[in-house]
Amino acid sequence: MTSTLGQQARTSPPAGRPDRRAGLTFKHKLGRLDLKYSPYIYVAPFFLLFATVGLFPLVYTFVVSLNDWNLLSGPGQWVGFGNFVKELHDELFWNSLFNTISIFLLSSVPQVIAATFIAVVLDQNLRARTFWRMSVLIPYVVTPVAVALIFSSMFSPEGGLVNHLLALIGVDPIAWKLDTLPSHLAIANMVNFRWTGYNALILLAAMQAVPRDLYESAELDGAGSVRRFFSITLPSIRPTMIFVIITSTIGGLQIFTEPRLYDAASVTGGGAHRQFQTTVLYLWEMAFQRQNFGRAAAIAWILFLIIVMFGLVNFLISRRIASADSRVVSKRAKRKLQTPGTPTPSTVTASPDTADAGIAETDPAHTHTVTTDTQ
Repeated sequence: MTSTLGQQARTSPPAGRPDRRAGLTFKHKLGRLDLKYSPYIYVAPFFLLFATVGLFPLVYTFVVSLNDWNLLSGPGQWVGFGNFVKELHDELFWNSLFNTISIFLLSSVPQVIAATFIAVVLDQNLRARTFWRMSVLIPYVVTPVAVALIFSSMFSPEGGLVNHLLALIGVDPIAWKLDTLPSHLAIANMVNFRWTGYNALILLAAMQAVPRDLYESAELDGAGSVRRFFSITLPSIRPTMIFVIITSTIGGLQIFTEPRLYDAASVTGGGAHRQFQTTVLYLWEMAFQRQNFGRAAAIAWILFLIIVMFGLVNFLISRRIASADSRVVSKRAKRKLQTPGTPTPSTVTASPDTADAGIAETDPAHTHTVTTDTQ
């Protein structure tokens, strides 16, 4: 009984004051609803689209991976995790995974380094800066098919431009499409050519957001360009750098177009001896040539888990670097406070003459600081 009366007293307006909610018009009520629910309506299309083209295919692919699913006959016998076990014991799968990680490392690491260097150069006071900044985006505009055809001709073992240039300096011709490492280098160059400029513009945008006062202060203190880059630029663009690394990791582990078109005459889509067949290429072969959708779905889910694992590793490394930097900053602050001759609030005592000038003094009877105002 007491709680009910208390709730009525809290919800009812005080005596003598009218209830403002009772006098609201329909327009005001509609405005309140718009203010309250419109943000959810604005973000709802993204989640609906993600659920339709992202989440549902992911869940359905997992269901397909648990069945002996054929491309023509459809779902067959329930096999559980048998498709996953077969793939983990398949040498072709491990060969494709090795090729994927090799091409990924040969492309992503030089790509991020080159993109950072190009962004630093474009961040300088150059003439025709807009022209140079737009020029680095031209390879990204070129279609992947055209890039693959050009690089396939350049790295051709017979009469290719690269082997011709190597012959001028006395190097024997290299089998760019038959040997494992040369084919990986050729495909990695294709990826770097197309994506380096794109990542450079993203890093350039992050560098332009760094306050110029930091560079001017560091230059006045005698820091050179290299010291300013490692002490100011890199720590300031770390979130953008992490974003570029994660997106490069996801794209590198899902590479398909470049190795597929590098040797279009190959039946398996990865070379005559599968020397550059990536995991996505192996998935494509399993699904549309062998018509085994169950094992192809299992390959897709294994690749998804590998990408998640790489993403978590990148996140943990970046978090550890950030925490290490914060510890270094705190240590430097403590070291400055502990230097001889540096007064601290607990040790500063003011004489009666200086107290009249507005200087803080410590009251012996209390632990807080007393400040006298200047009259």
